[in-house]
Amino acid sequence: PLKVARYGIASVISLVDDLLIEQVRRYHCDRLGEPFAPIGEDEEDCRARRITAYLDLVDRQVRRQAAELQASPFEEGSEITRYFRMLPDGELKAVYERMRAARGAERERLQAELRPQAVPGSIDVNIMTKLDGDTYRGGRKQAPEFSHALAALRGFSRSTLKSAIVFSAGINQRLYRYTATFEDFLPDANGNCTKTIILKVSDFHSAEVQGKFLAKRGLWVSEFRIESGLNCGGHAFATDGHLLGPVLEEFKQRRGELAAALKECYLKALLAQGRPAAGAPGDPRITVQGGIGTSEENEFLLRYYELNGTGWGTPFLLVPEATNVDREQIEKLLAARPGDVYLSDSSPLGVPFWNLRTSASEEKRRRLAAEGRPGSTCPKGYAAFNTDFSEIPLCIAARAYIRRKLGRLPQEGLSTEQEAQERERVLAKSCLCNDLAGGAALNYHLDPEATPAVCCGPNIVNFSRLASLEEMVGHIYGRLSLLAAGERPHMFVEEIRLYVEYLRQEISRFSIGLSRRPQGYFSTFKANLLGGVDYYRELARQFIEEKRGRFLEELECIRREIEAVLLPAPLEAPSKIACG
Repeated sequence: PLKVARYGIASVISLVDDLLIEQVRRYHCDRLGEPFAPIGEDEEDCRARRITAYLDLVDRQVRRQAAELQASPFEEGSEITRYFRMLPDGELKAVYERMRAARGAERERLQAELRPQAVPGSIDVNIMTKLDGDTYRGGRKQAPEFSHALAALRGFSRSTLKSAIVFSAGINQRLYRYTATFEDFLPDANGNCTKTIILKVSDFHSAEVQGKFLAKRGLWVSEFRIESGLNCGGHAFATDGHLLGPVLEEFKQRRGELAAALKECYLKALLAQGRPAAGAPGDPRITVQGGIGTSEENEFLLRYYELNGTGWGTPFLLVPEATNVDREQIEKLLAARPGDVYLSDSSPLGVPFWNLRTSASEEKRRRLAAEGRPGSTCPKGYAAFNTDFSEIPLCIAARAYIRRKLGRLPQEGLSTEQEAQERERVLAKSCLCNDLAGGAALNYHLDPEATPAVCCGPNIVNFSRLASLEEMVGHIYGRLSLLAAGERPHMFVEEIRLYVEYLRQEISRFSIGLSRRPQGYFSTFKANLLGGVDYYRELARQFIEEKRGRFLEELECIRREIEAVLLPAPLEAPSKIACG
């Protein structure tokens, strides 16, 4: 947000790493000449207090930046001129263009009208709901409210921000219940909330279940952020072959039904709590992200599915003024080709994770394994959940865990092939808690020895040069193209391809007895993919003619690939499955 919020661009701050947050707060305080009072790890409620202090700093600075931008002159190179030039075509952009053509009093009047409308983008935050480990002090487990997710939520709730929290990775009941204890998430007498809730979901059912759980506690979801199951960056939460297009179609057809059901639960909950209901809230926004790569795709999603917005992440990794990727990893991203970005077993959460094979983090992981000392020293412990070897949880990417796990594998009765694959999976784990912060650690001179990880999505291979913020925004709105080549597979086709590869990998694991999947999972998965292809064939009628032919050709090719996938035969005996 300190880089892009002033230009009206919304962005999200991860609240996982309070150690990094404290370090970055110090960096910015020193840079800006603000006093810095450190919050030590031994201080009470330090995680929540660090988060609050940092978010308050960001809020103050963005407010200052926005005020300076609004006061800047309408001239070439000024901040306010940059703001309005990046806008998409629309009413506000049209007023700006009229101002440029006007003279005298009319020009001054239009400038006065435009200045207050140059508002900053939202400074939202994210909690990945699975990262909610209990914390320990002096070897003793602390009370539940000091867990990682609950403390992070408390830190956000106490901040001065008027923005949203993004809950991702599925339902966390104790976190959601805890959210209802903070007044900022509950409506005032006018029905307004100081802080709002965004849910990241992969399908309609998830939105319905989580939305109702929150609504029954007087919590309103302001936005459902739909993400492709596989065609995204970071952790990939694969569906059972349910593709993005059909998922969006269900939201389009049933969004009114969803809003009505949630409003009924929400208003009943407020009444039971004795809160005056100032009327039903506005319908939740519906947005999408994951693999969008061209202005045509962006515009089609907004128009056909009647969405309120789209999210772009991976391409911005090549915009140095917008992100904290260090120079070495940027060069590797620029050189990335298919295969360099792969769906890995790197995450200690046991969830597939998009990883850059050539990153400094991956190079270090492979080097340590080759030297016979695999794993991390686990300096932060945010993903420490495994209790196979100790009462206090370990992270499965930690050296202490990997050493014990590798020693136990020969005793688990696995076949030679099973043991080899399990060994590979154990050694694949990376210290993501620490390494995903590596770019910032290098750029802000926090740790010169940092080895950054990069969690780009597969879409990165379609971009091959650095871009300014104006250029990337221009690419999104169709004013220019930053694609490495003139053509690339449509985002819908690319997602199907990723699902076909994922299905093949799951079948391979099942065939040697290393999968917990029930037999029927694979036939259902394949049927869902074929159903998705049929849906897209009909959807192609909505495409302009010059795009329709190639899209249908790509669909036909991928349909033949799906049909060629051989489903596994039932196993004759129960498989032995290694834990972790």
